[in-house]
Amino acid sequence: MTDSANQESSPVPDPTIVDPWPVQNGHGFTNNHHPQAKSPGQPEGFSTGQEMKITDSVEGEGLLESSMRLKPHEAQSYRKKALWVSWISIVITLILAIAAFAVSFLRQSASAFGFAFEATLDVLSSFIVIWRYSNAAAVHSAHREYIACVVLGVVFILSSLCILGKAAHNLVIRMPPEVDDFLYSVSLISGFMCALLAVAKFMLGRVLTSRALITDGFNSLVGSILGFSILVSAEVFKHHPDVWFLDGTIGVLIGLLILAYGAKLMIDMVPRVRQTRNYERFD
Repeated sequence: MTDSANQESSPVPDPTIVDPWPVQNGHGFTNNHHPQAKSPGQPEGFSTGQEMKITDSVEGEGLLESSMRLKPHEAQSYRKKALWVSWISIVITLILAIAAFAVSFLRQSASAFGFAFEATLDVLSSFIVIWRYSNAAAVHSAHREYIACVVLGVVFILSSLCILGKAAHNLVIRMPPEVDDFLYSVSLISGFMCALLAVAKFMLGRVLTSRALITDGFNSLVGSILGFSILVSAEVFKHHPDVWFLDGTIGVLIGLLILAYGAKLMIDMVPRVRQTRNYERFD
């Protein structure tokens, strides 16, 4: 009788029935030993701490965080969008680069030269992104991502040196900015187009957790700033001729910004390339 009473007061669950996830009610989980209800931004079934551990584990296995967020068909859809945006960016920035180079030599504008180099850099970075996502199987490849970032870092550093050299030269010879209708049009179009490209690249880079795409977006953003800075420096010089150095100063600042970004990219990514080199490279 005692054994029967104990069994009734402490029922043993049927071992054949396994419920790995607790049942939720309107106020949370019925079992206090299980995690509380997830927040809208967390993946289903994982707490914030568990998500961080899984992310670290995934990246340690040669994959990006996007492999945990996106379904296969979603990842491929965003990969194709990244390729389309990159090709559009190449066409637009190549045209702008040619026009800006012509203007920089005709008007001796350091900002125009800086923008021309920045547009050229945008073309190169977009080609790197295309290589990054050219293989459908490599959409989540951390090794391929880090290699692309290292190449971008090298390109950034080399381009920044050219921009700094041209801007410093214009400051030394006290070259004032000159803006005509053609340069005005190029600068205005460049500013708006590069801003739109930057937004698209940032959004795709965030979804795909791609540092390469975000870097390409940063490059387009800098191009947009340079495009508008040509107009600003010319307008300021028109009303205040003693501020002739603004054009060259902006070129120097942009060059230093690109140099710092490229160096940071190299410092962050070179060790990661070494860490993931033993994993499949999807080549």
